[in-house]
Amino acid sequence: MRSTKQRRLAGLLLALAATGGLTACGSSASDSGSAAAPAENPAMAPEAATGYGTSGGADKAAPGEKPEQAAQVGQPGVDRKLVRTATIVLVTPNVRESAERARQIVVGTGGYTGQAEVGDRSATMTLYVPSDKLDDTLSKLSAPELGKEESRSQSAQDVTEQIVDVESRIQTQRASLERVRALLGRAQQISEIVQLESEVTRREADLESLLKRRERLAGSVAMSTVTLRLSRDSAPPPAAEDDTVLGALAGGWKAFVDTTSFVVRAVALVLPFAVVLGVPAFFVWRHRGRSPRPTPPQPAQPVTQES
Repeated sequence: MRSTKQRRLAGLLLALAATGGLTACGSSASDSGSAAAPAENPAMAPEAATGYGTSGGADKAAPGEKPEQAAQVGQPGVDRKLVRTATIVLVTPNVRESAERARQIVVGTGGYTGQAEVGDRSATMTLYVPSDKLDDTLSKLSAPELGKEESRSQSAQDVTEQIVDVESRIQTQRASLERVRALLGRAQQISEIVQLESEVTRREADLESLLKRRERLAGSVAMSTVTLRLSRDSAPPPAAEDDTVLGALAGGWKAFVDTTSFVVRAVALVLPFAVVLGVPAFFVWRHRGRSPRPTPPQPAQPVTQES
């Protein structure tokens, strides 16, 4: 009886090991499949990708080029998945008003505002915009009504291979989980049930992690991120130089007024100290001038003796 149980447990462990091997093989296949996906998609649907039949000129390789190279270079029909980001720097006289207008523009396109720090002199906003409306939204955000555009930058990251790889791993993980659950349904011994339940829990956690990763990738592709920086334009525009005689006179008069104003401000700054310190000094000087001066001692007269 014990040998029968041992053989049954060994059979379940062997089946479990085989399931893990199939999962590993599936993961390896998904890695290689994701790398080859851009080259295989055109061959799977040439009519939909190029718009021509199988005998059309679009499917023919260039002279001297191998068919494999032609498929890799052209890559028609591949639905590329891009994560797009952009940064705009604006200078505006009213930071808060421009920030509110930018928020309304983004909400009007179906997007939303993320982290935002808005002050009187500067603001930084993270905006999420539908990817198919990114270019139009950037044009609206850089309009003169919001401010003067100082700089703009854009970038795009291709995540097509990552999405294909995650999808393949999810399918493989689901099939593996179903096989382990089938083994769990046939298990009879407590030790077998405990071991298989632990394996089911681990594979469910792996599947949940893959599903969350797919969700994050899909969200990054669907919504583009725009970083908007606003700053207040406090510096007046530079005045144009006037080389005429009237311009020279105006410049000289301005210099005279500035100098006179500086002298007056300096006198006004020193005057309180002069009053506080000068008045007591004046009375002390007057008092010392009126006080009688001590007479110097007279030299003693020699006494003469009469003979």
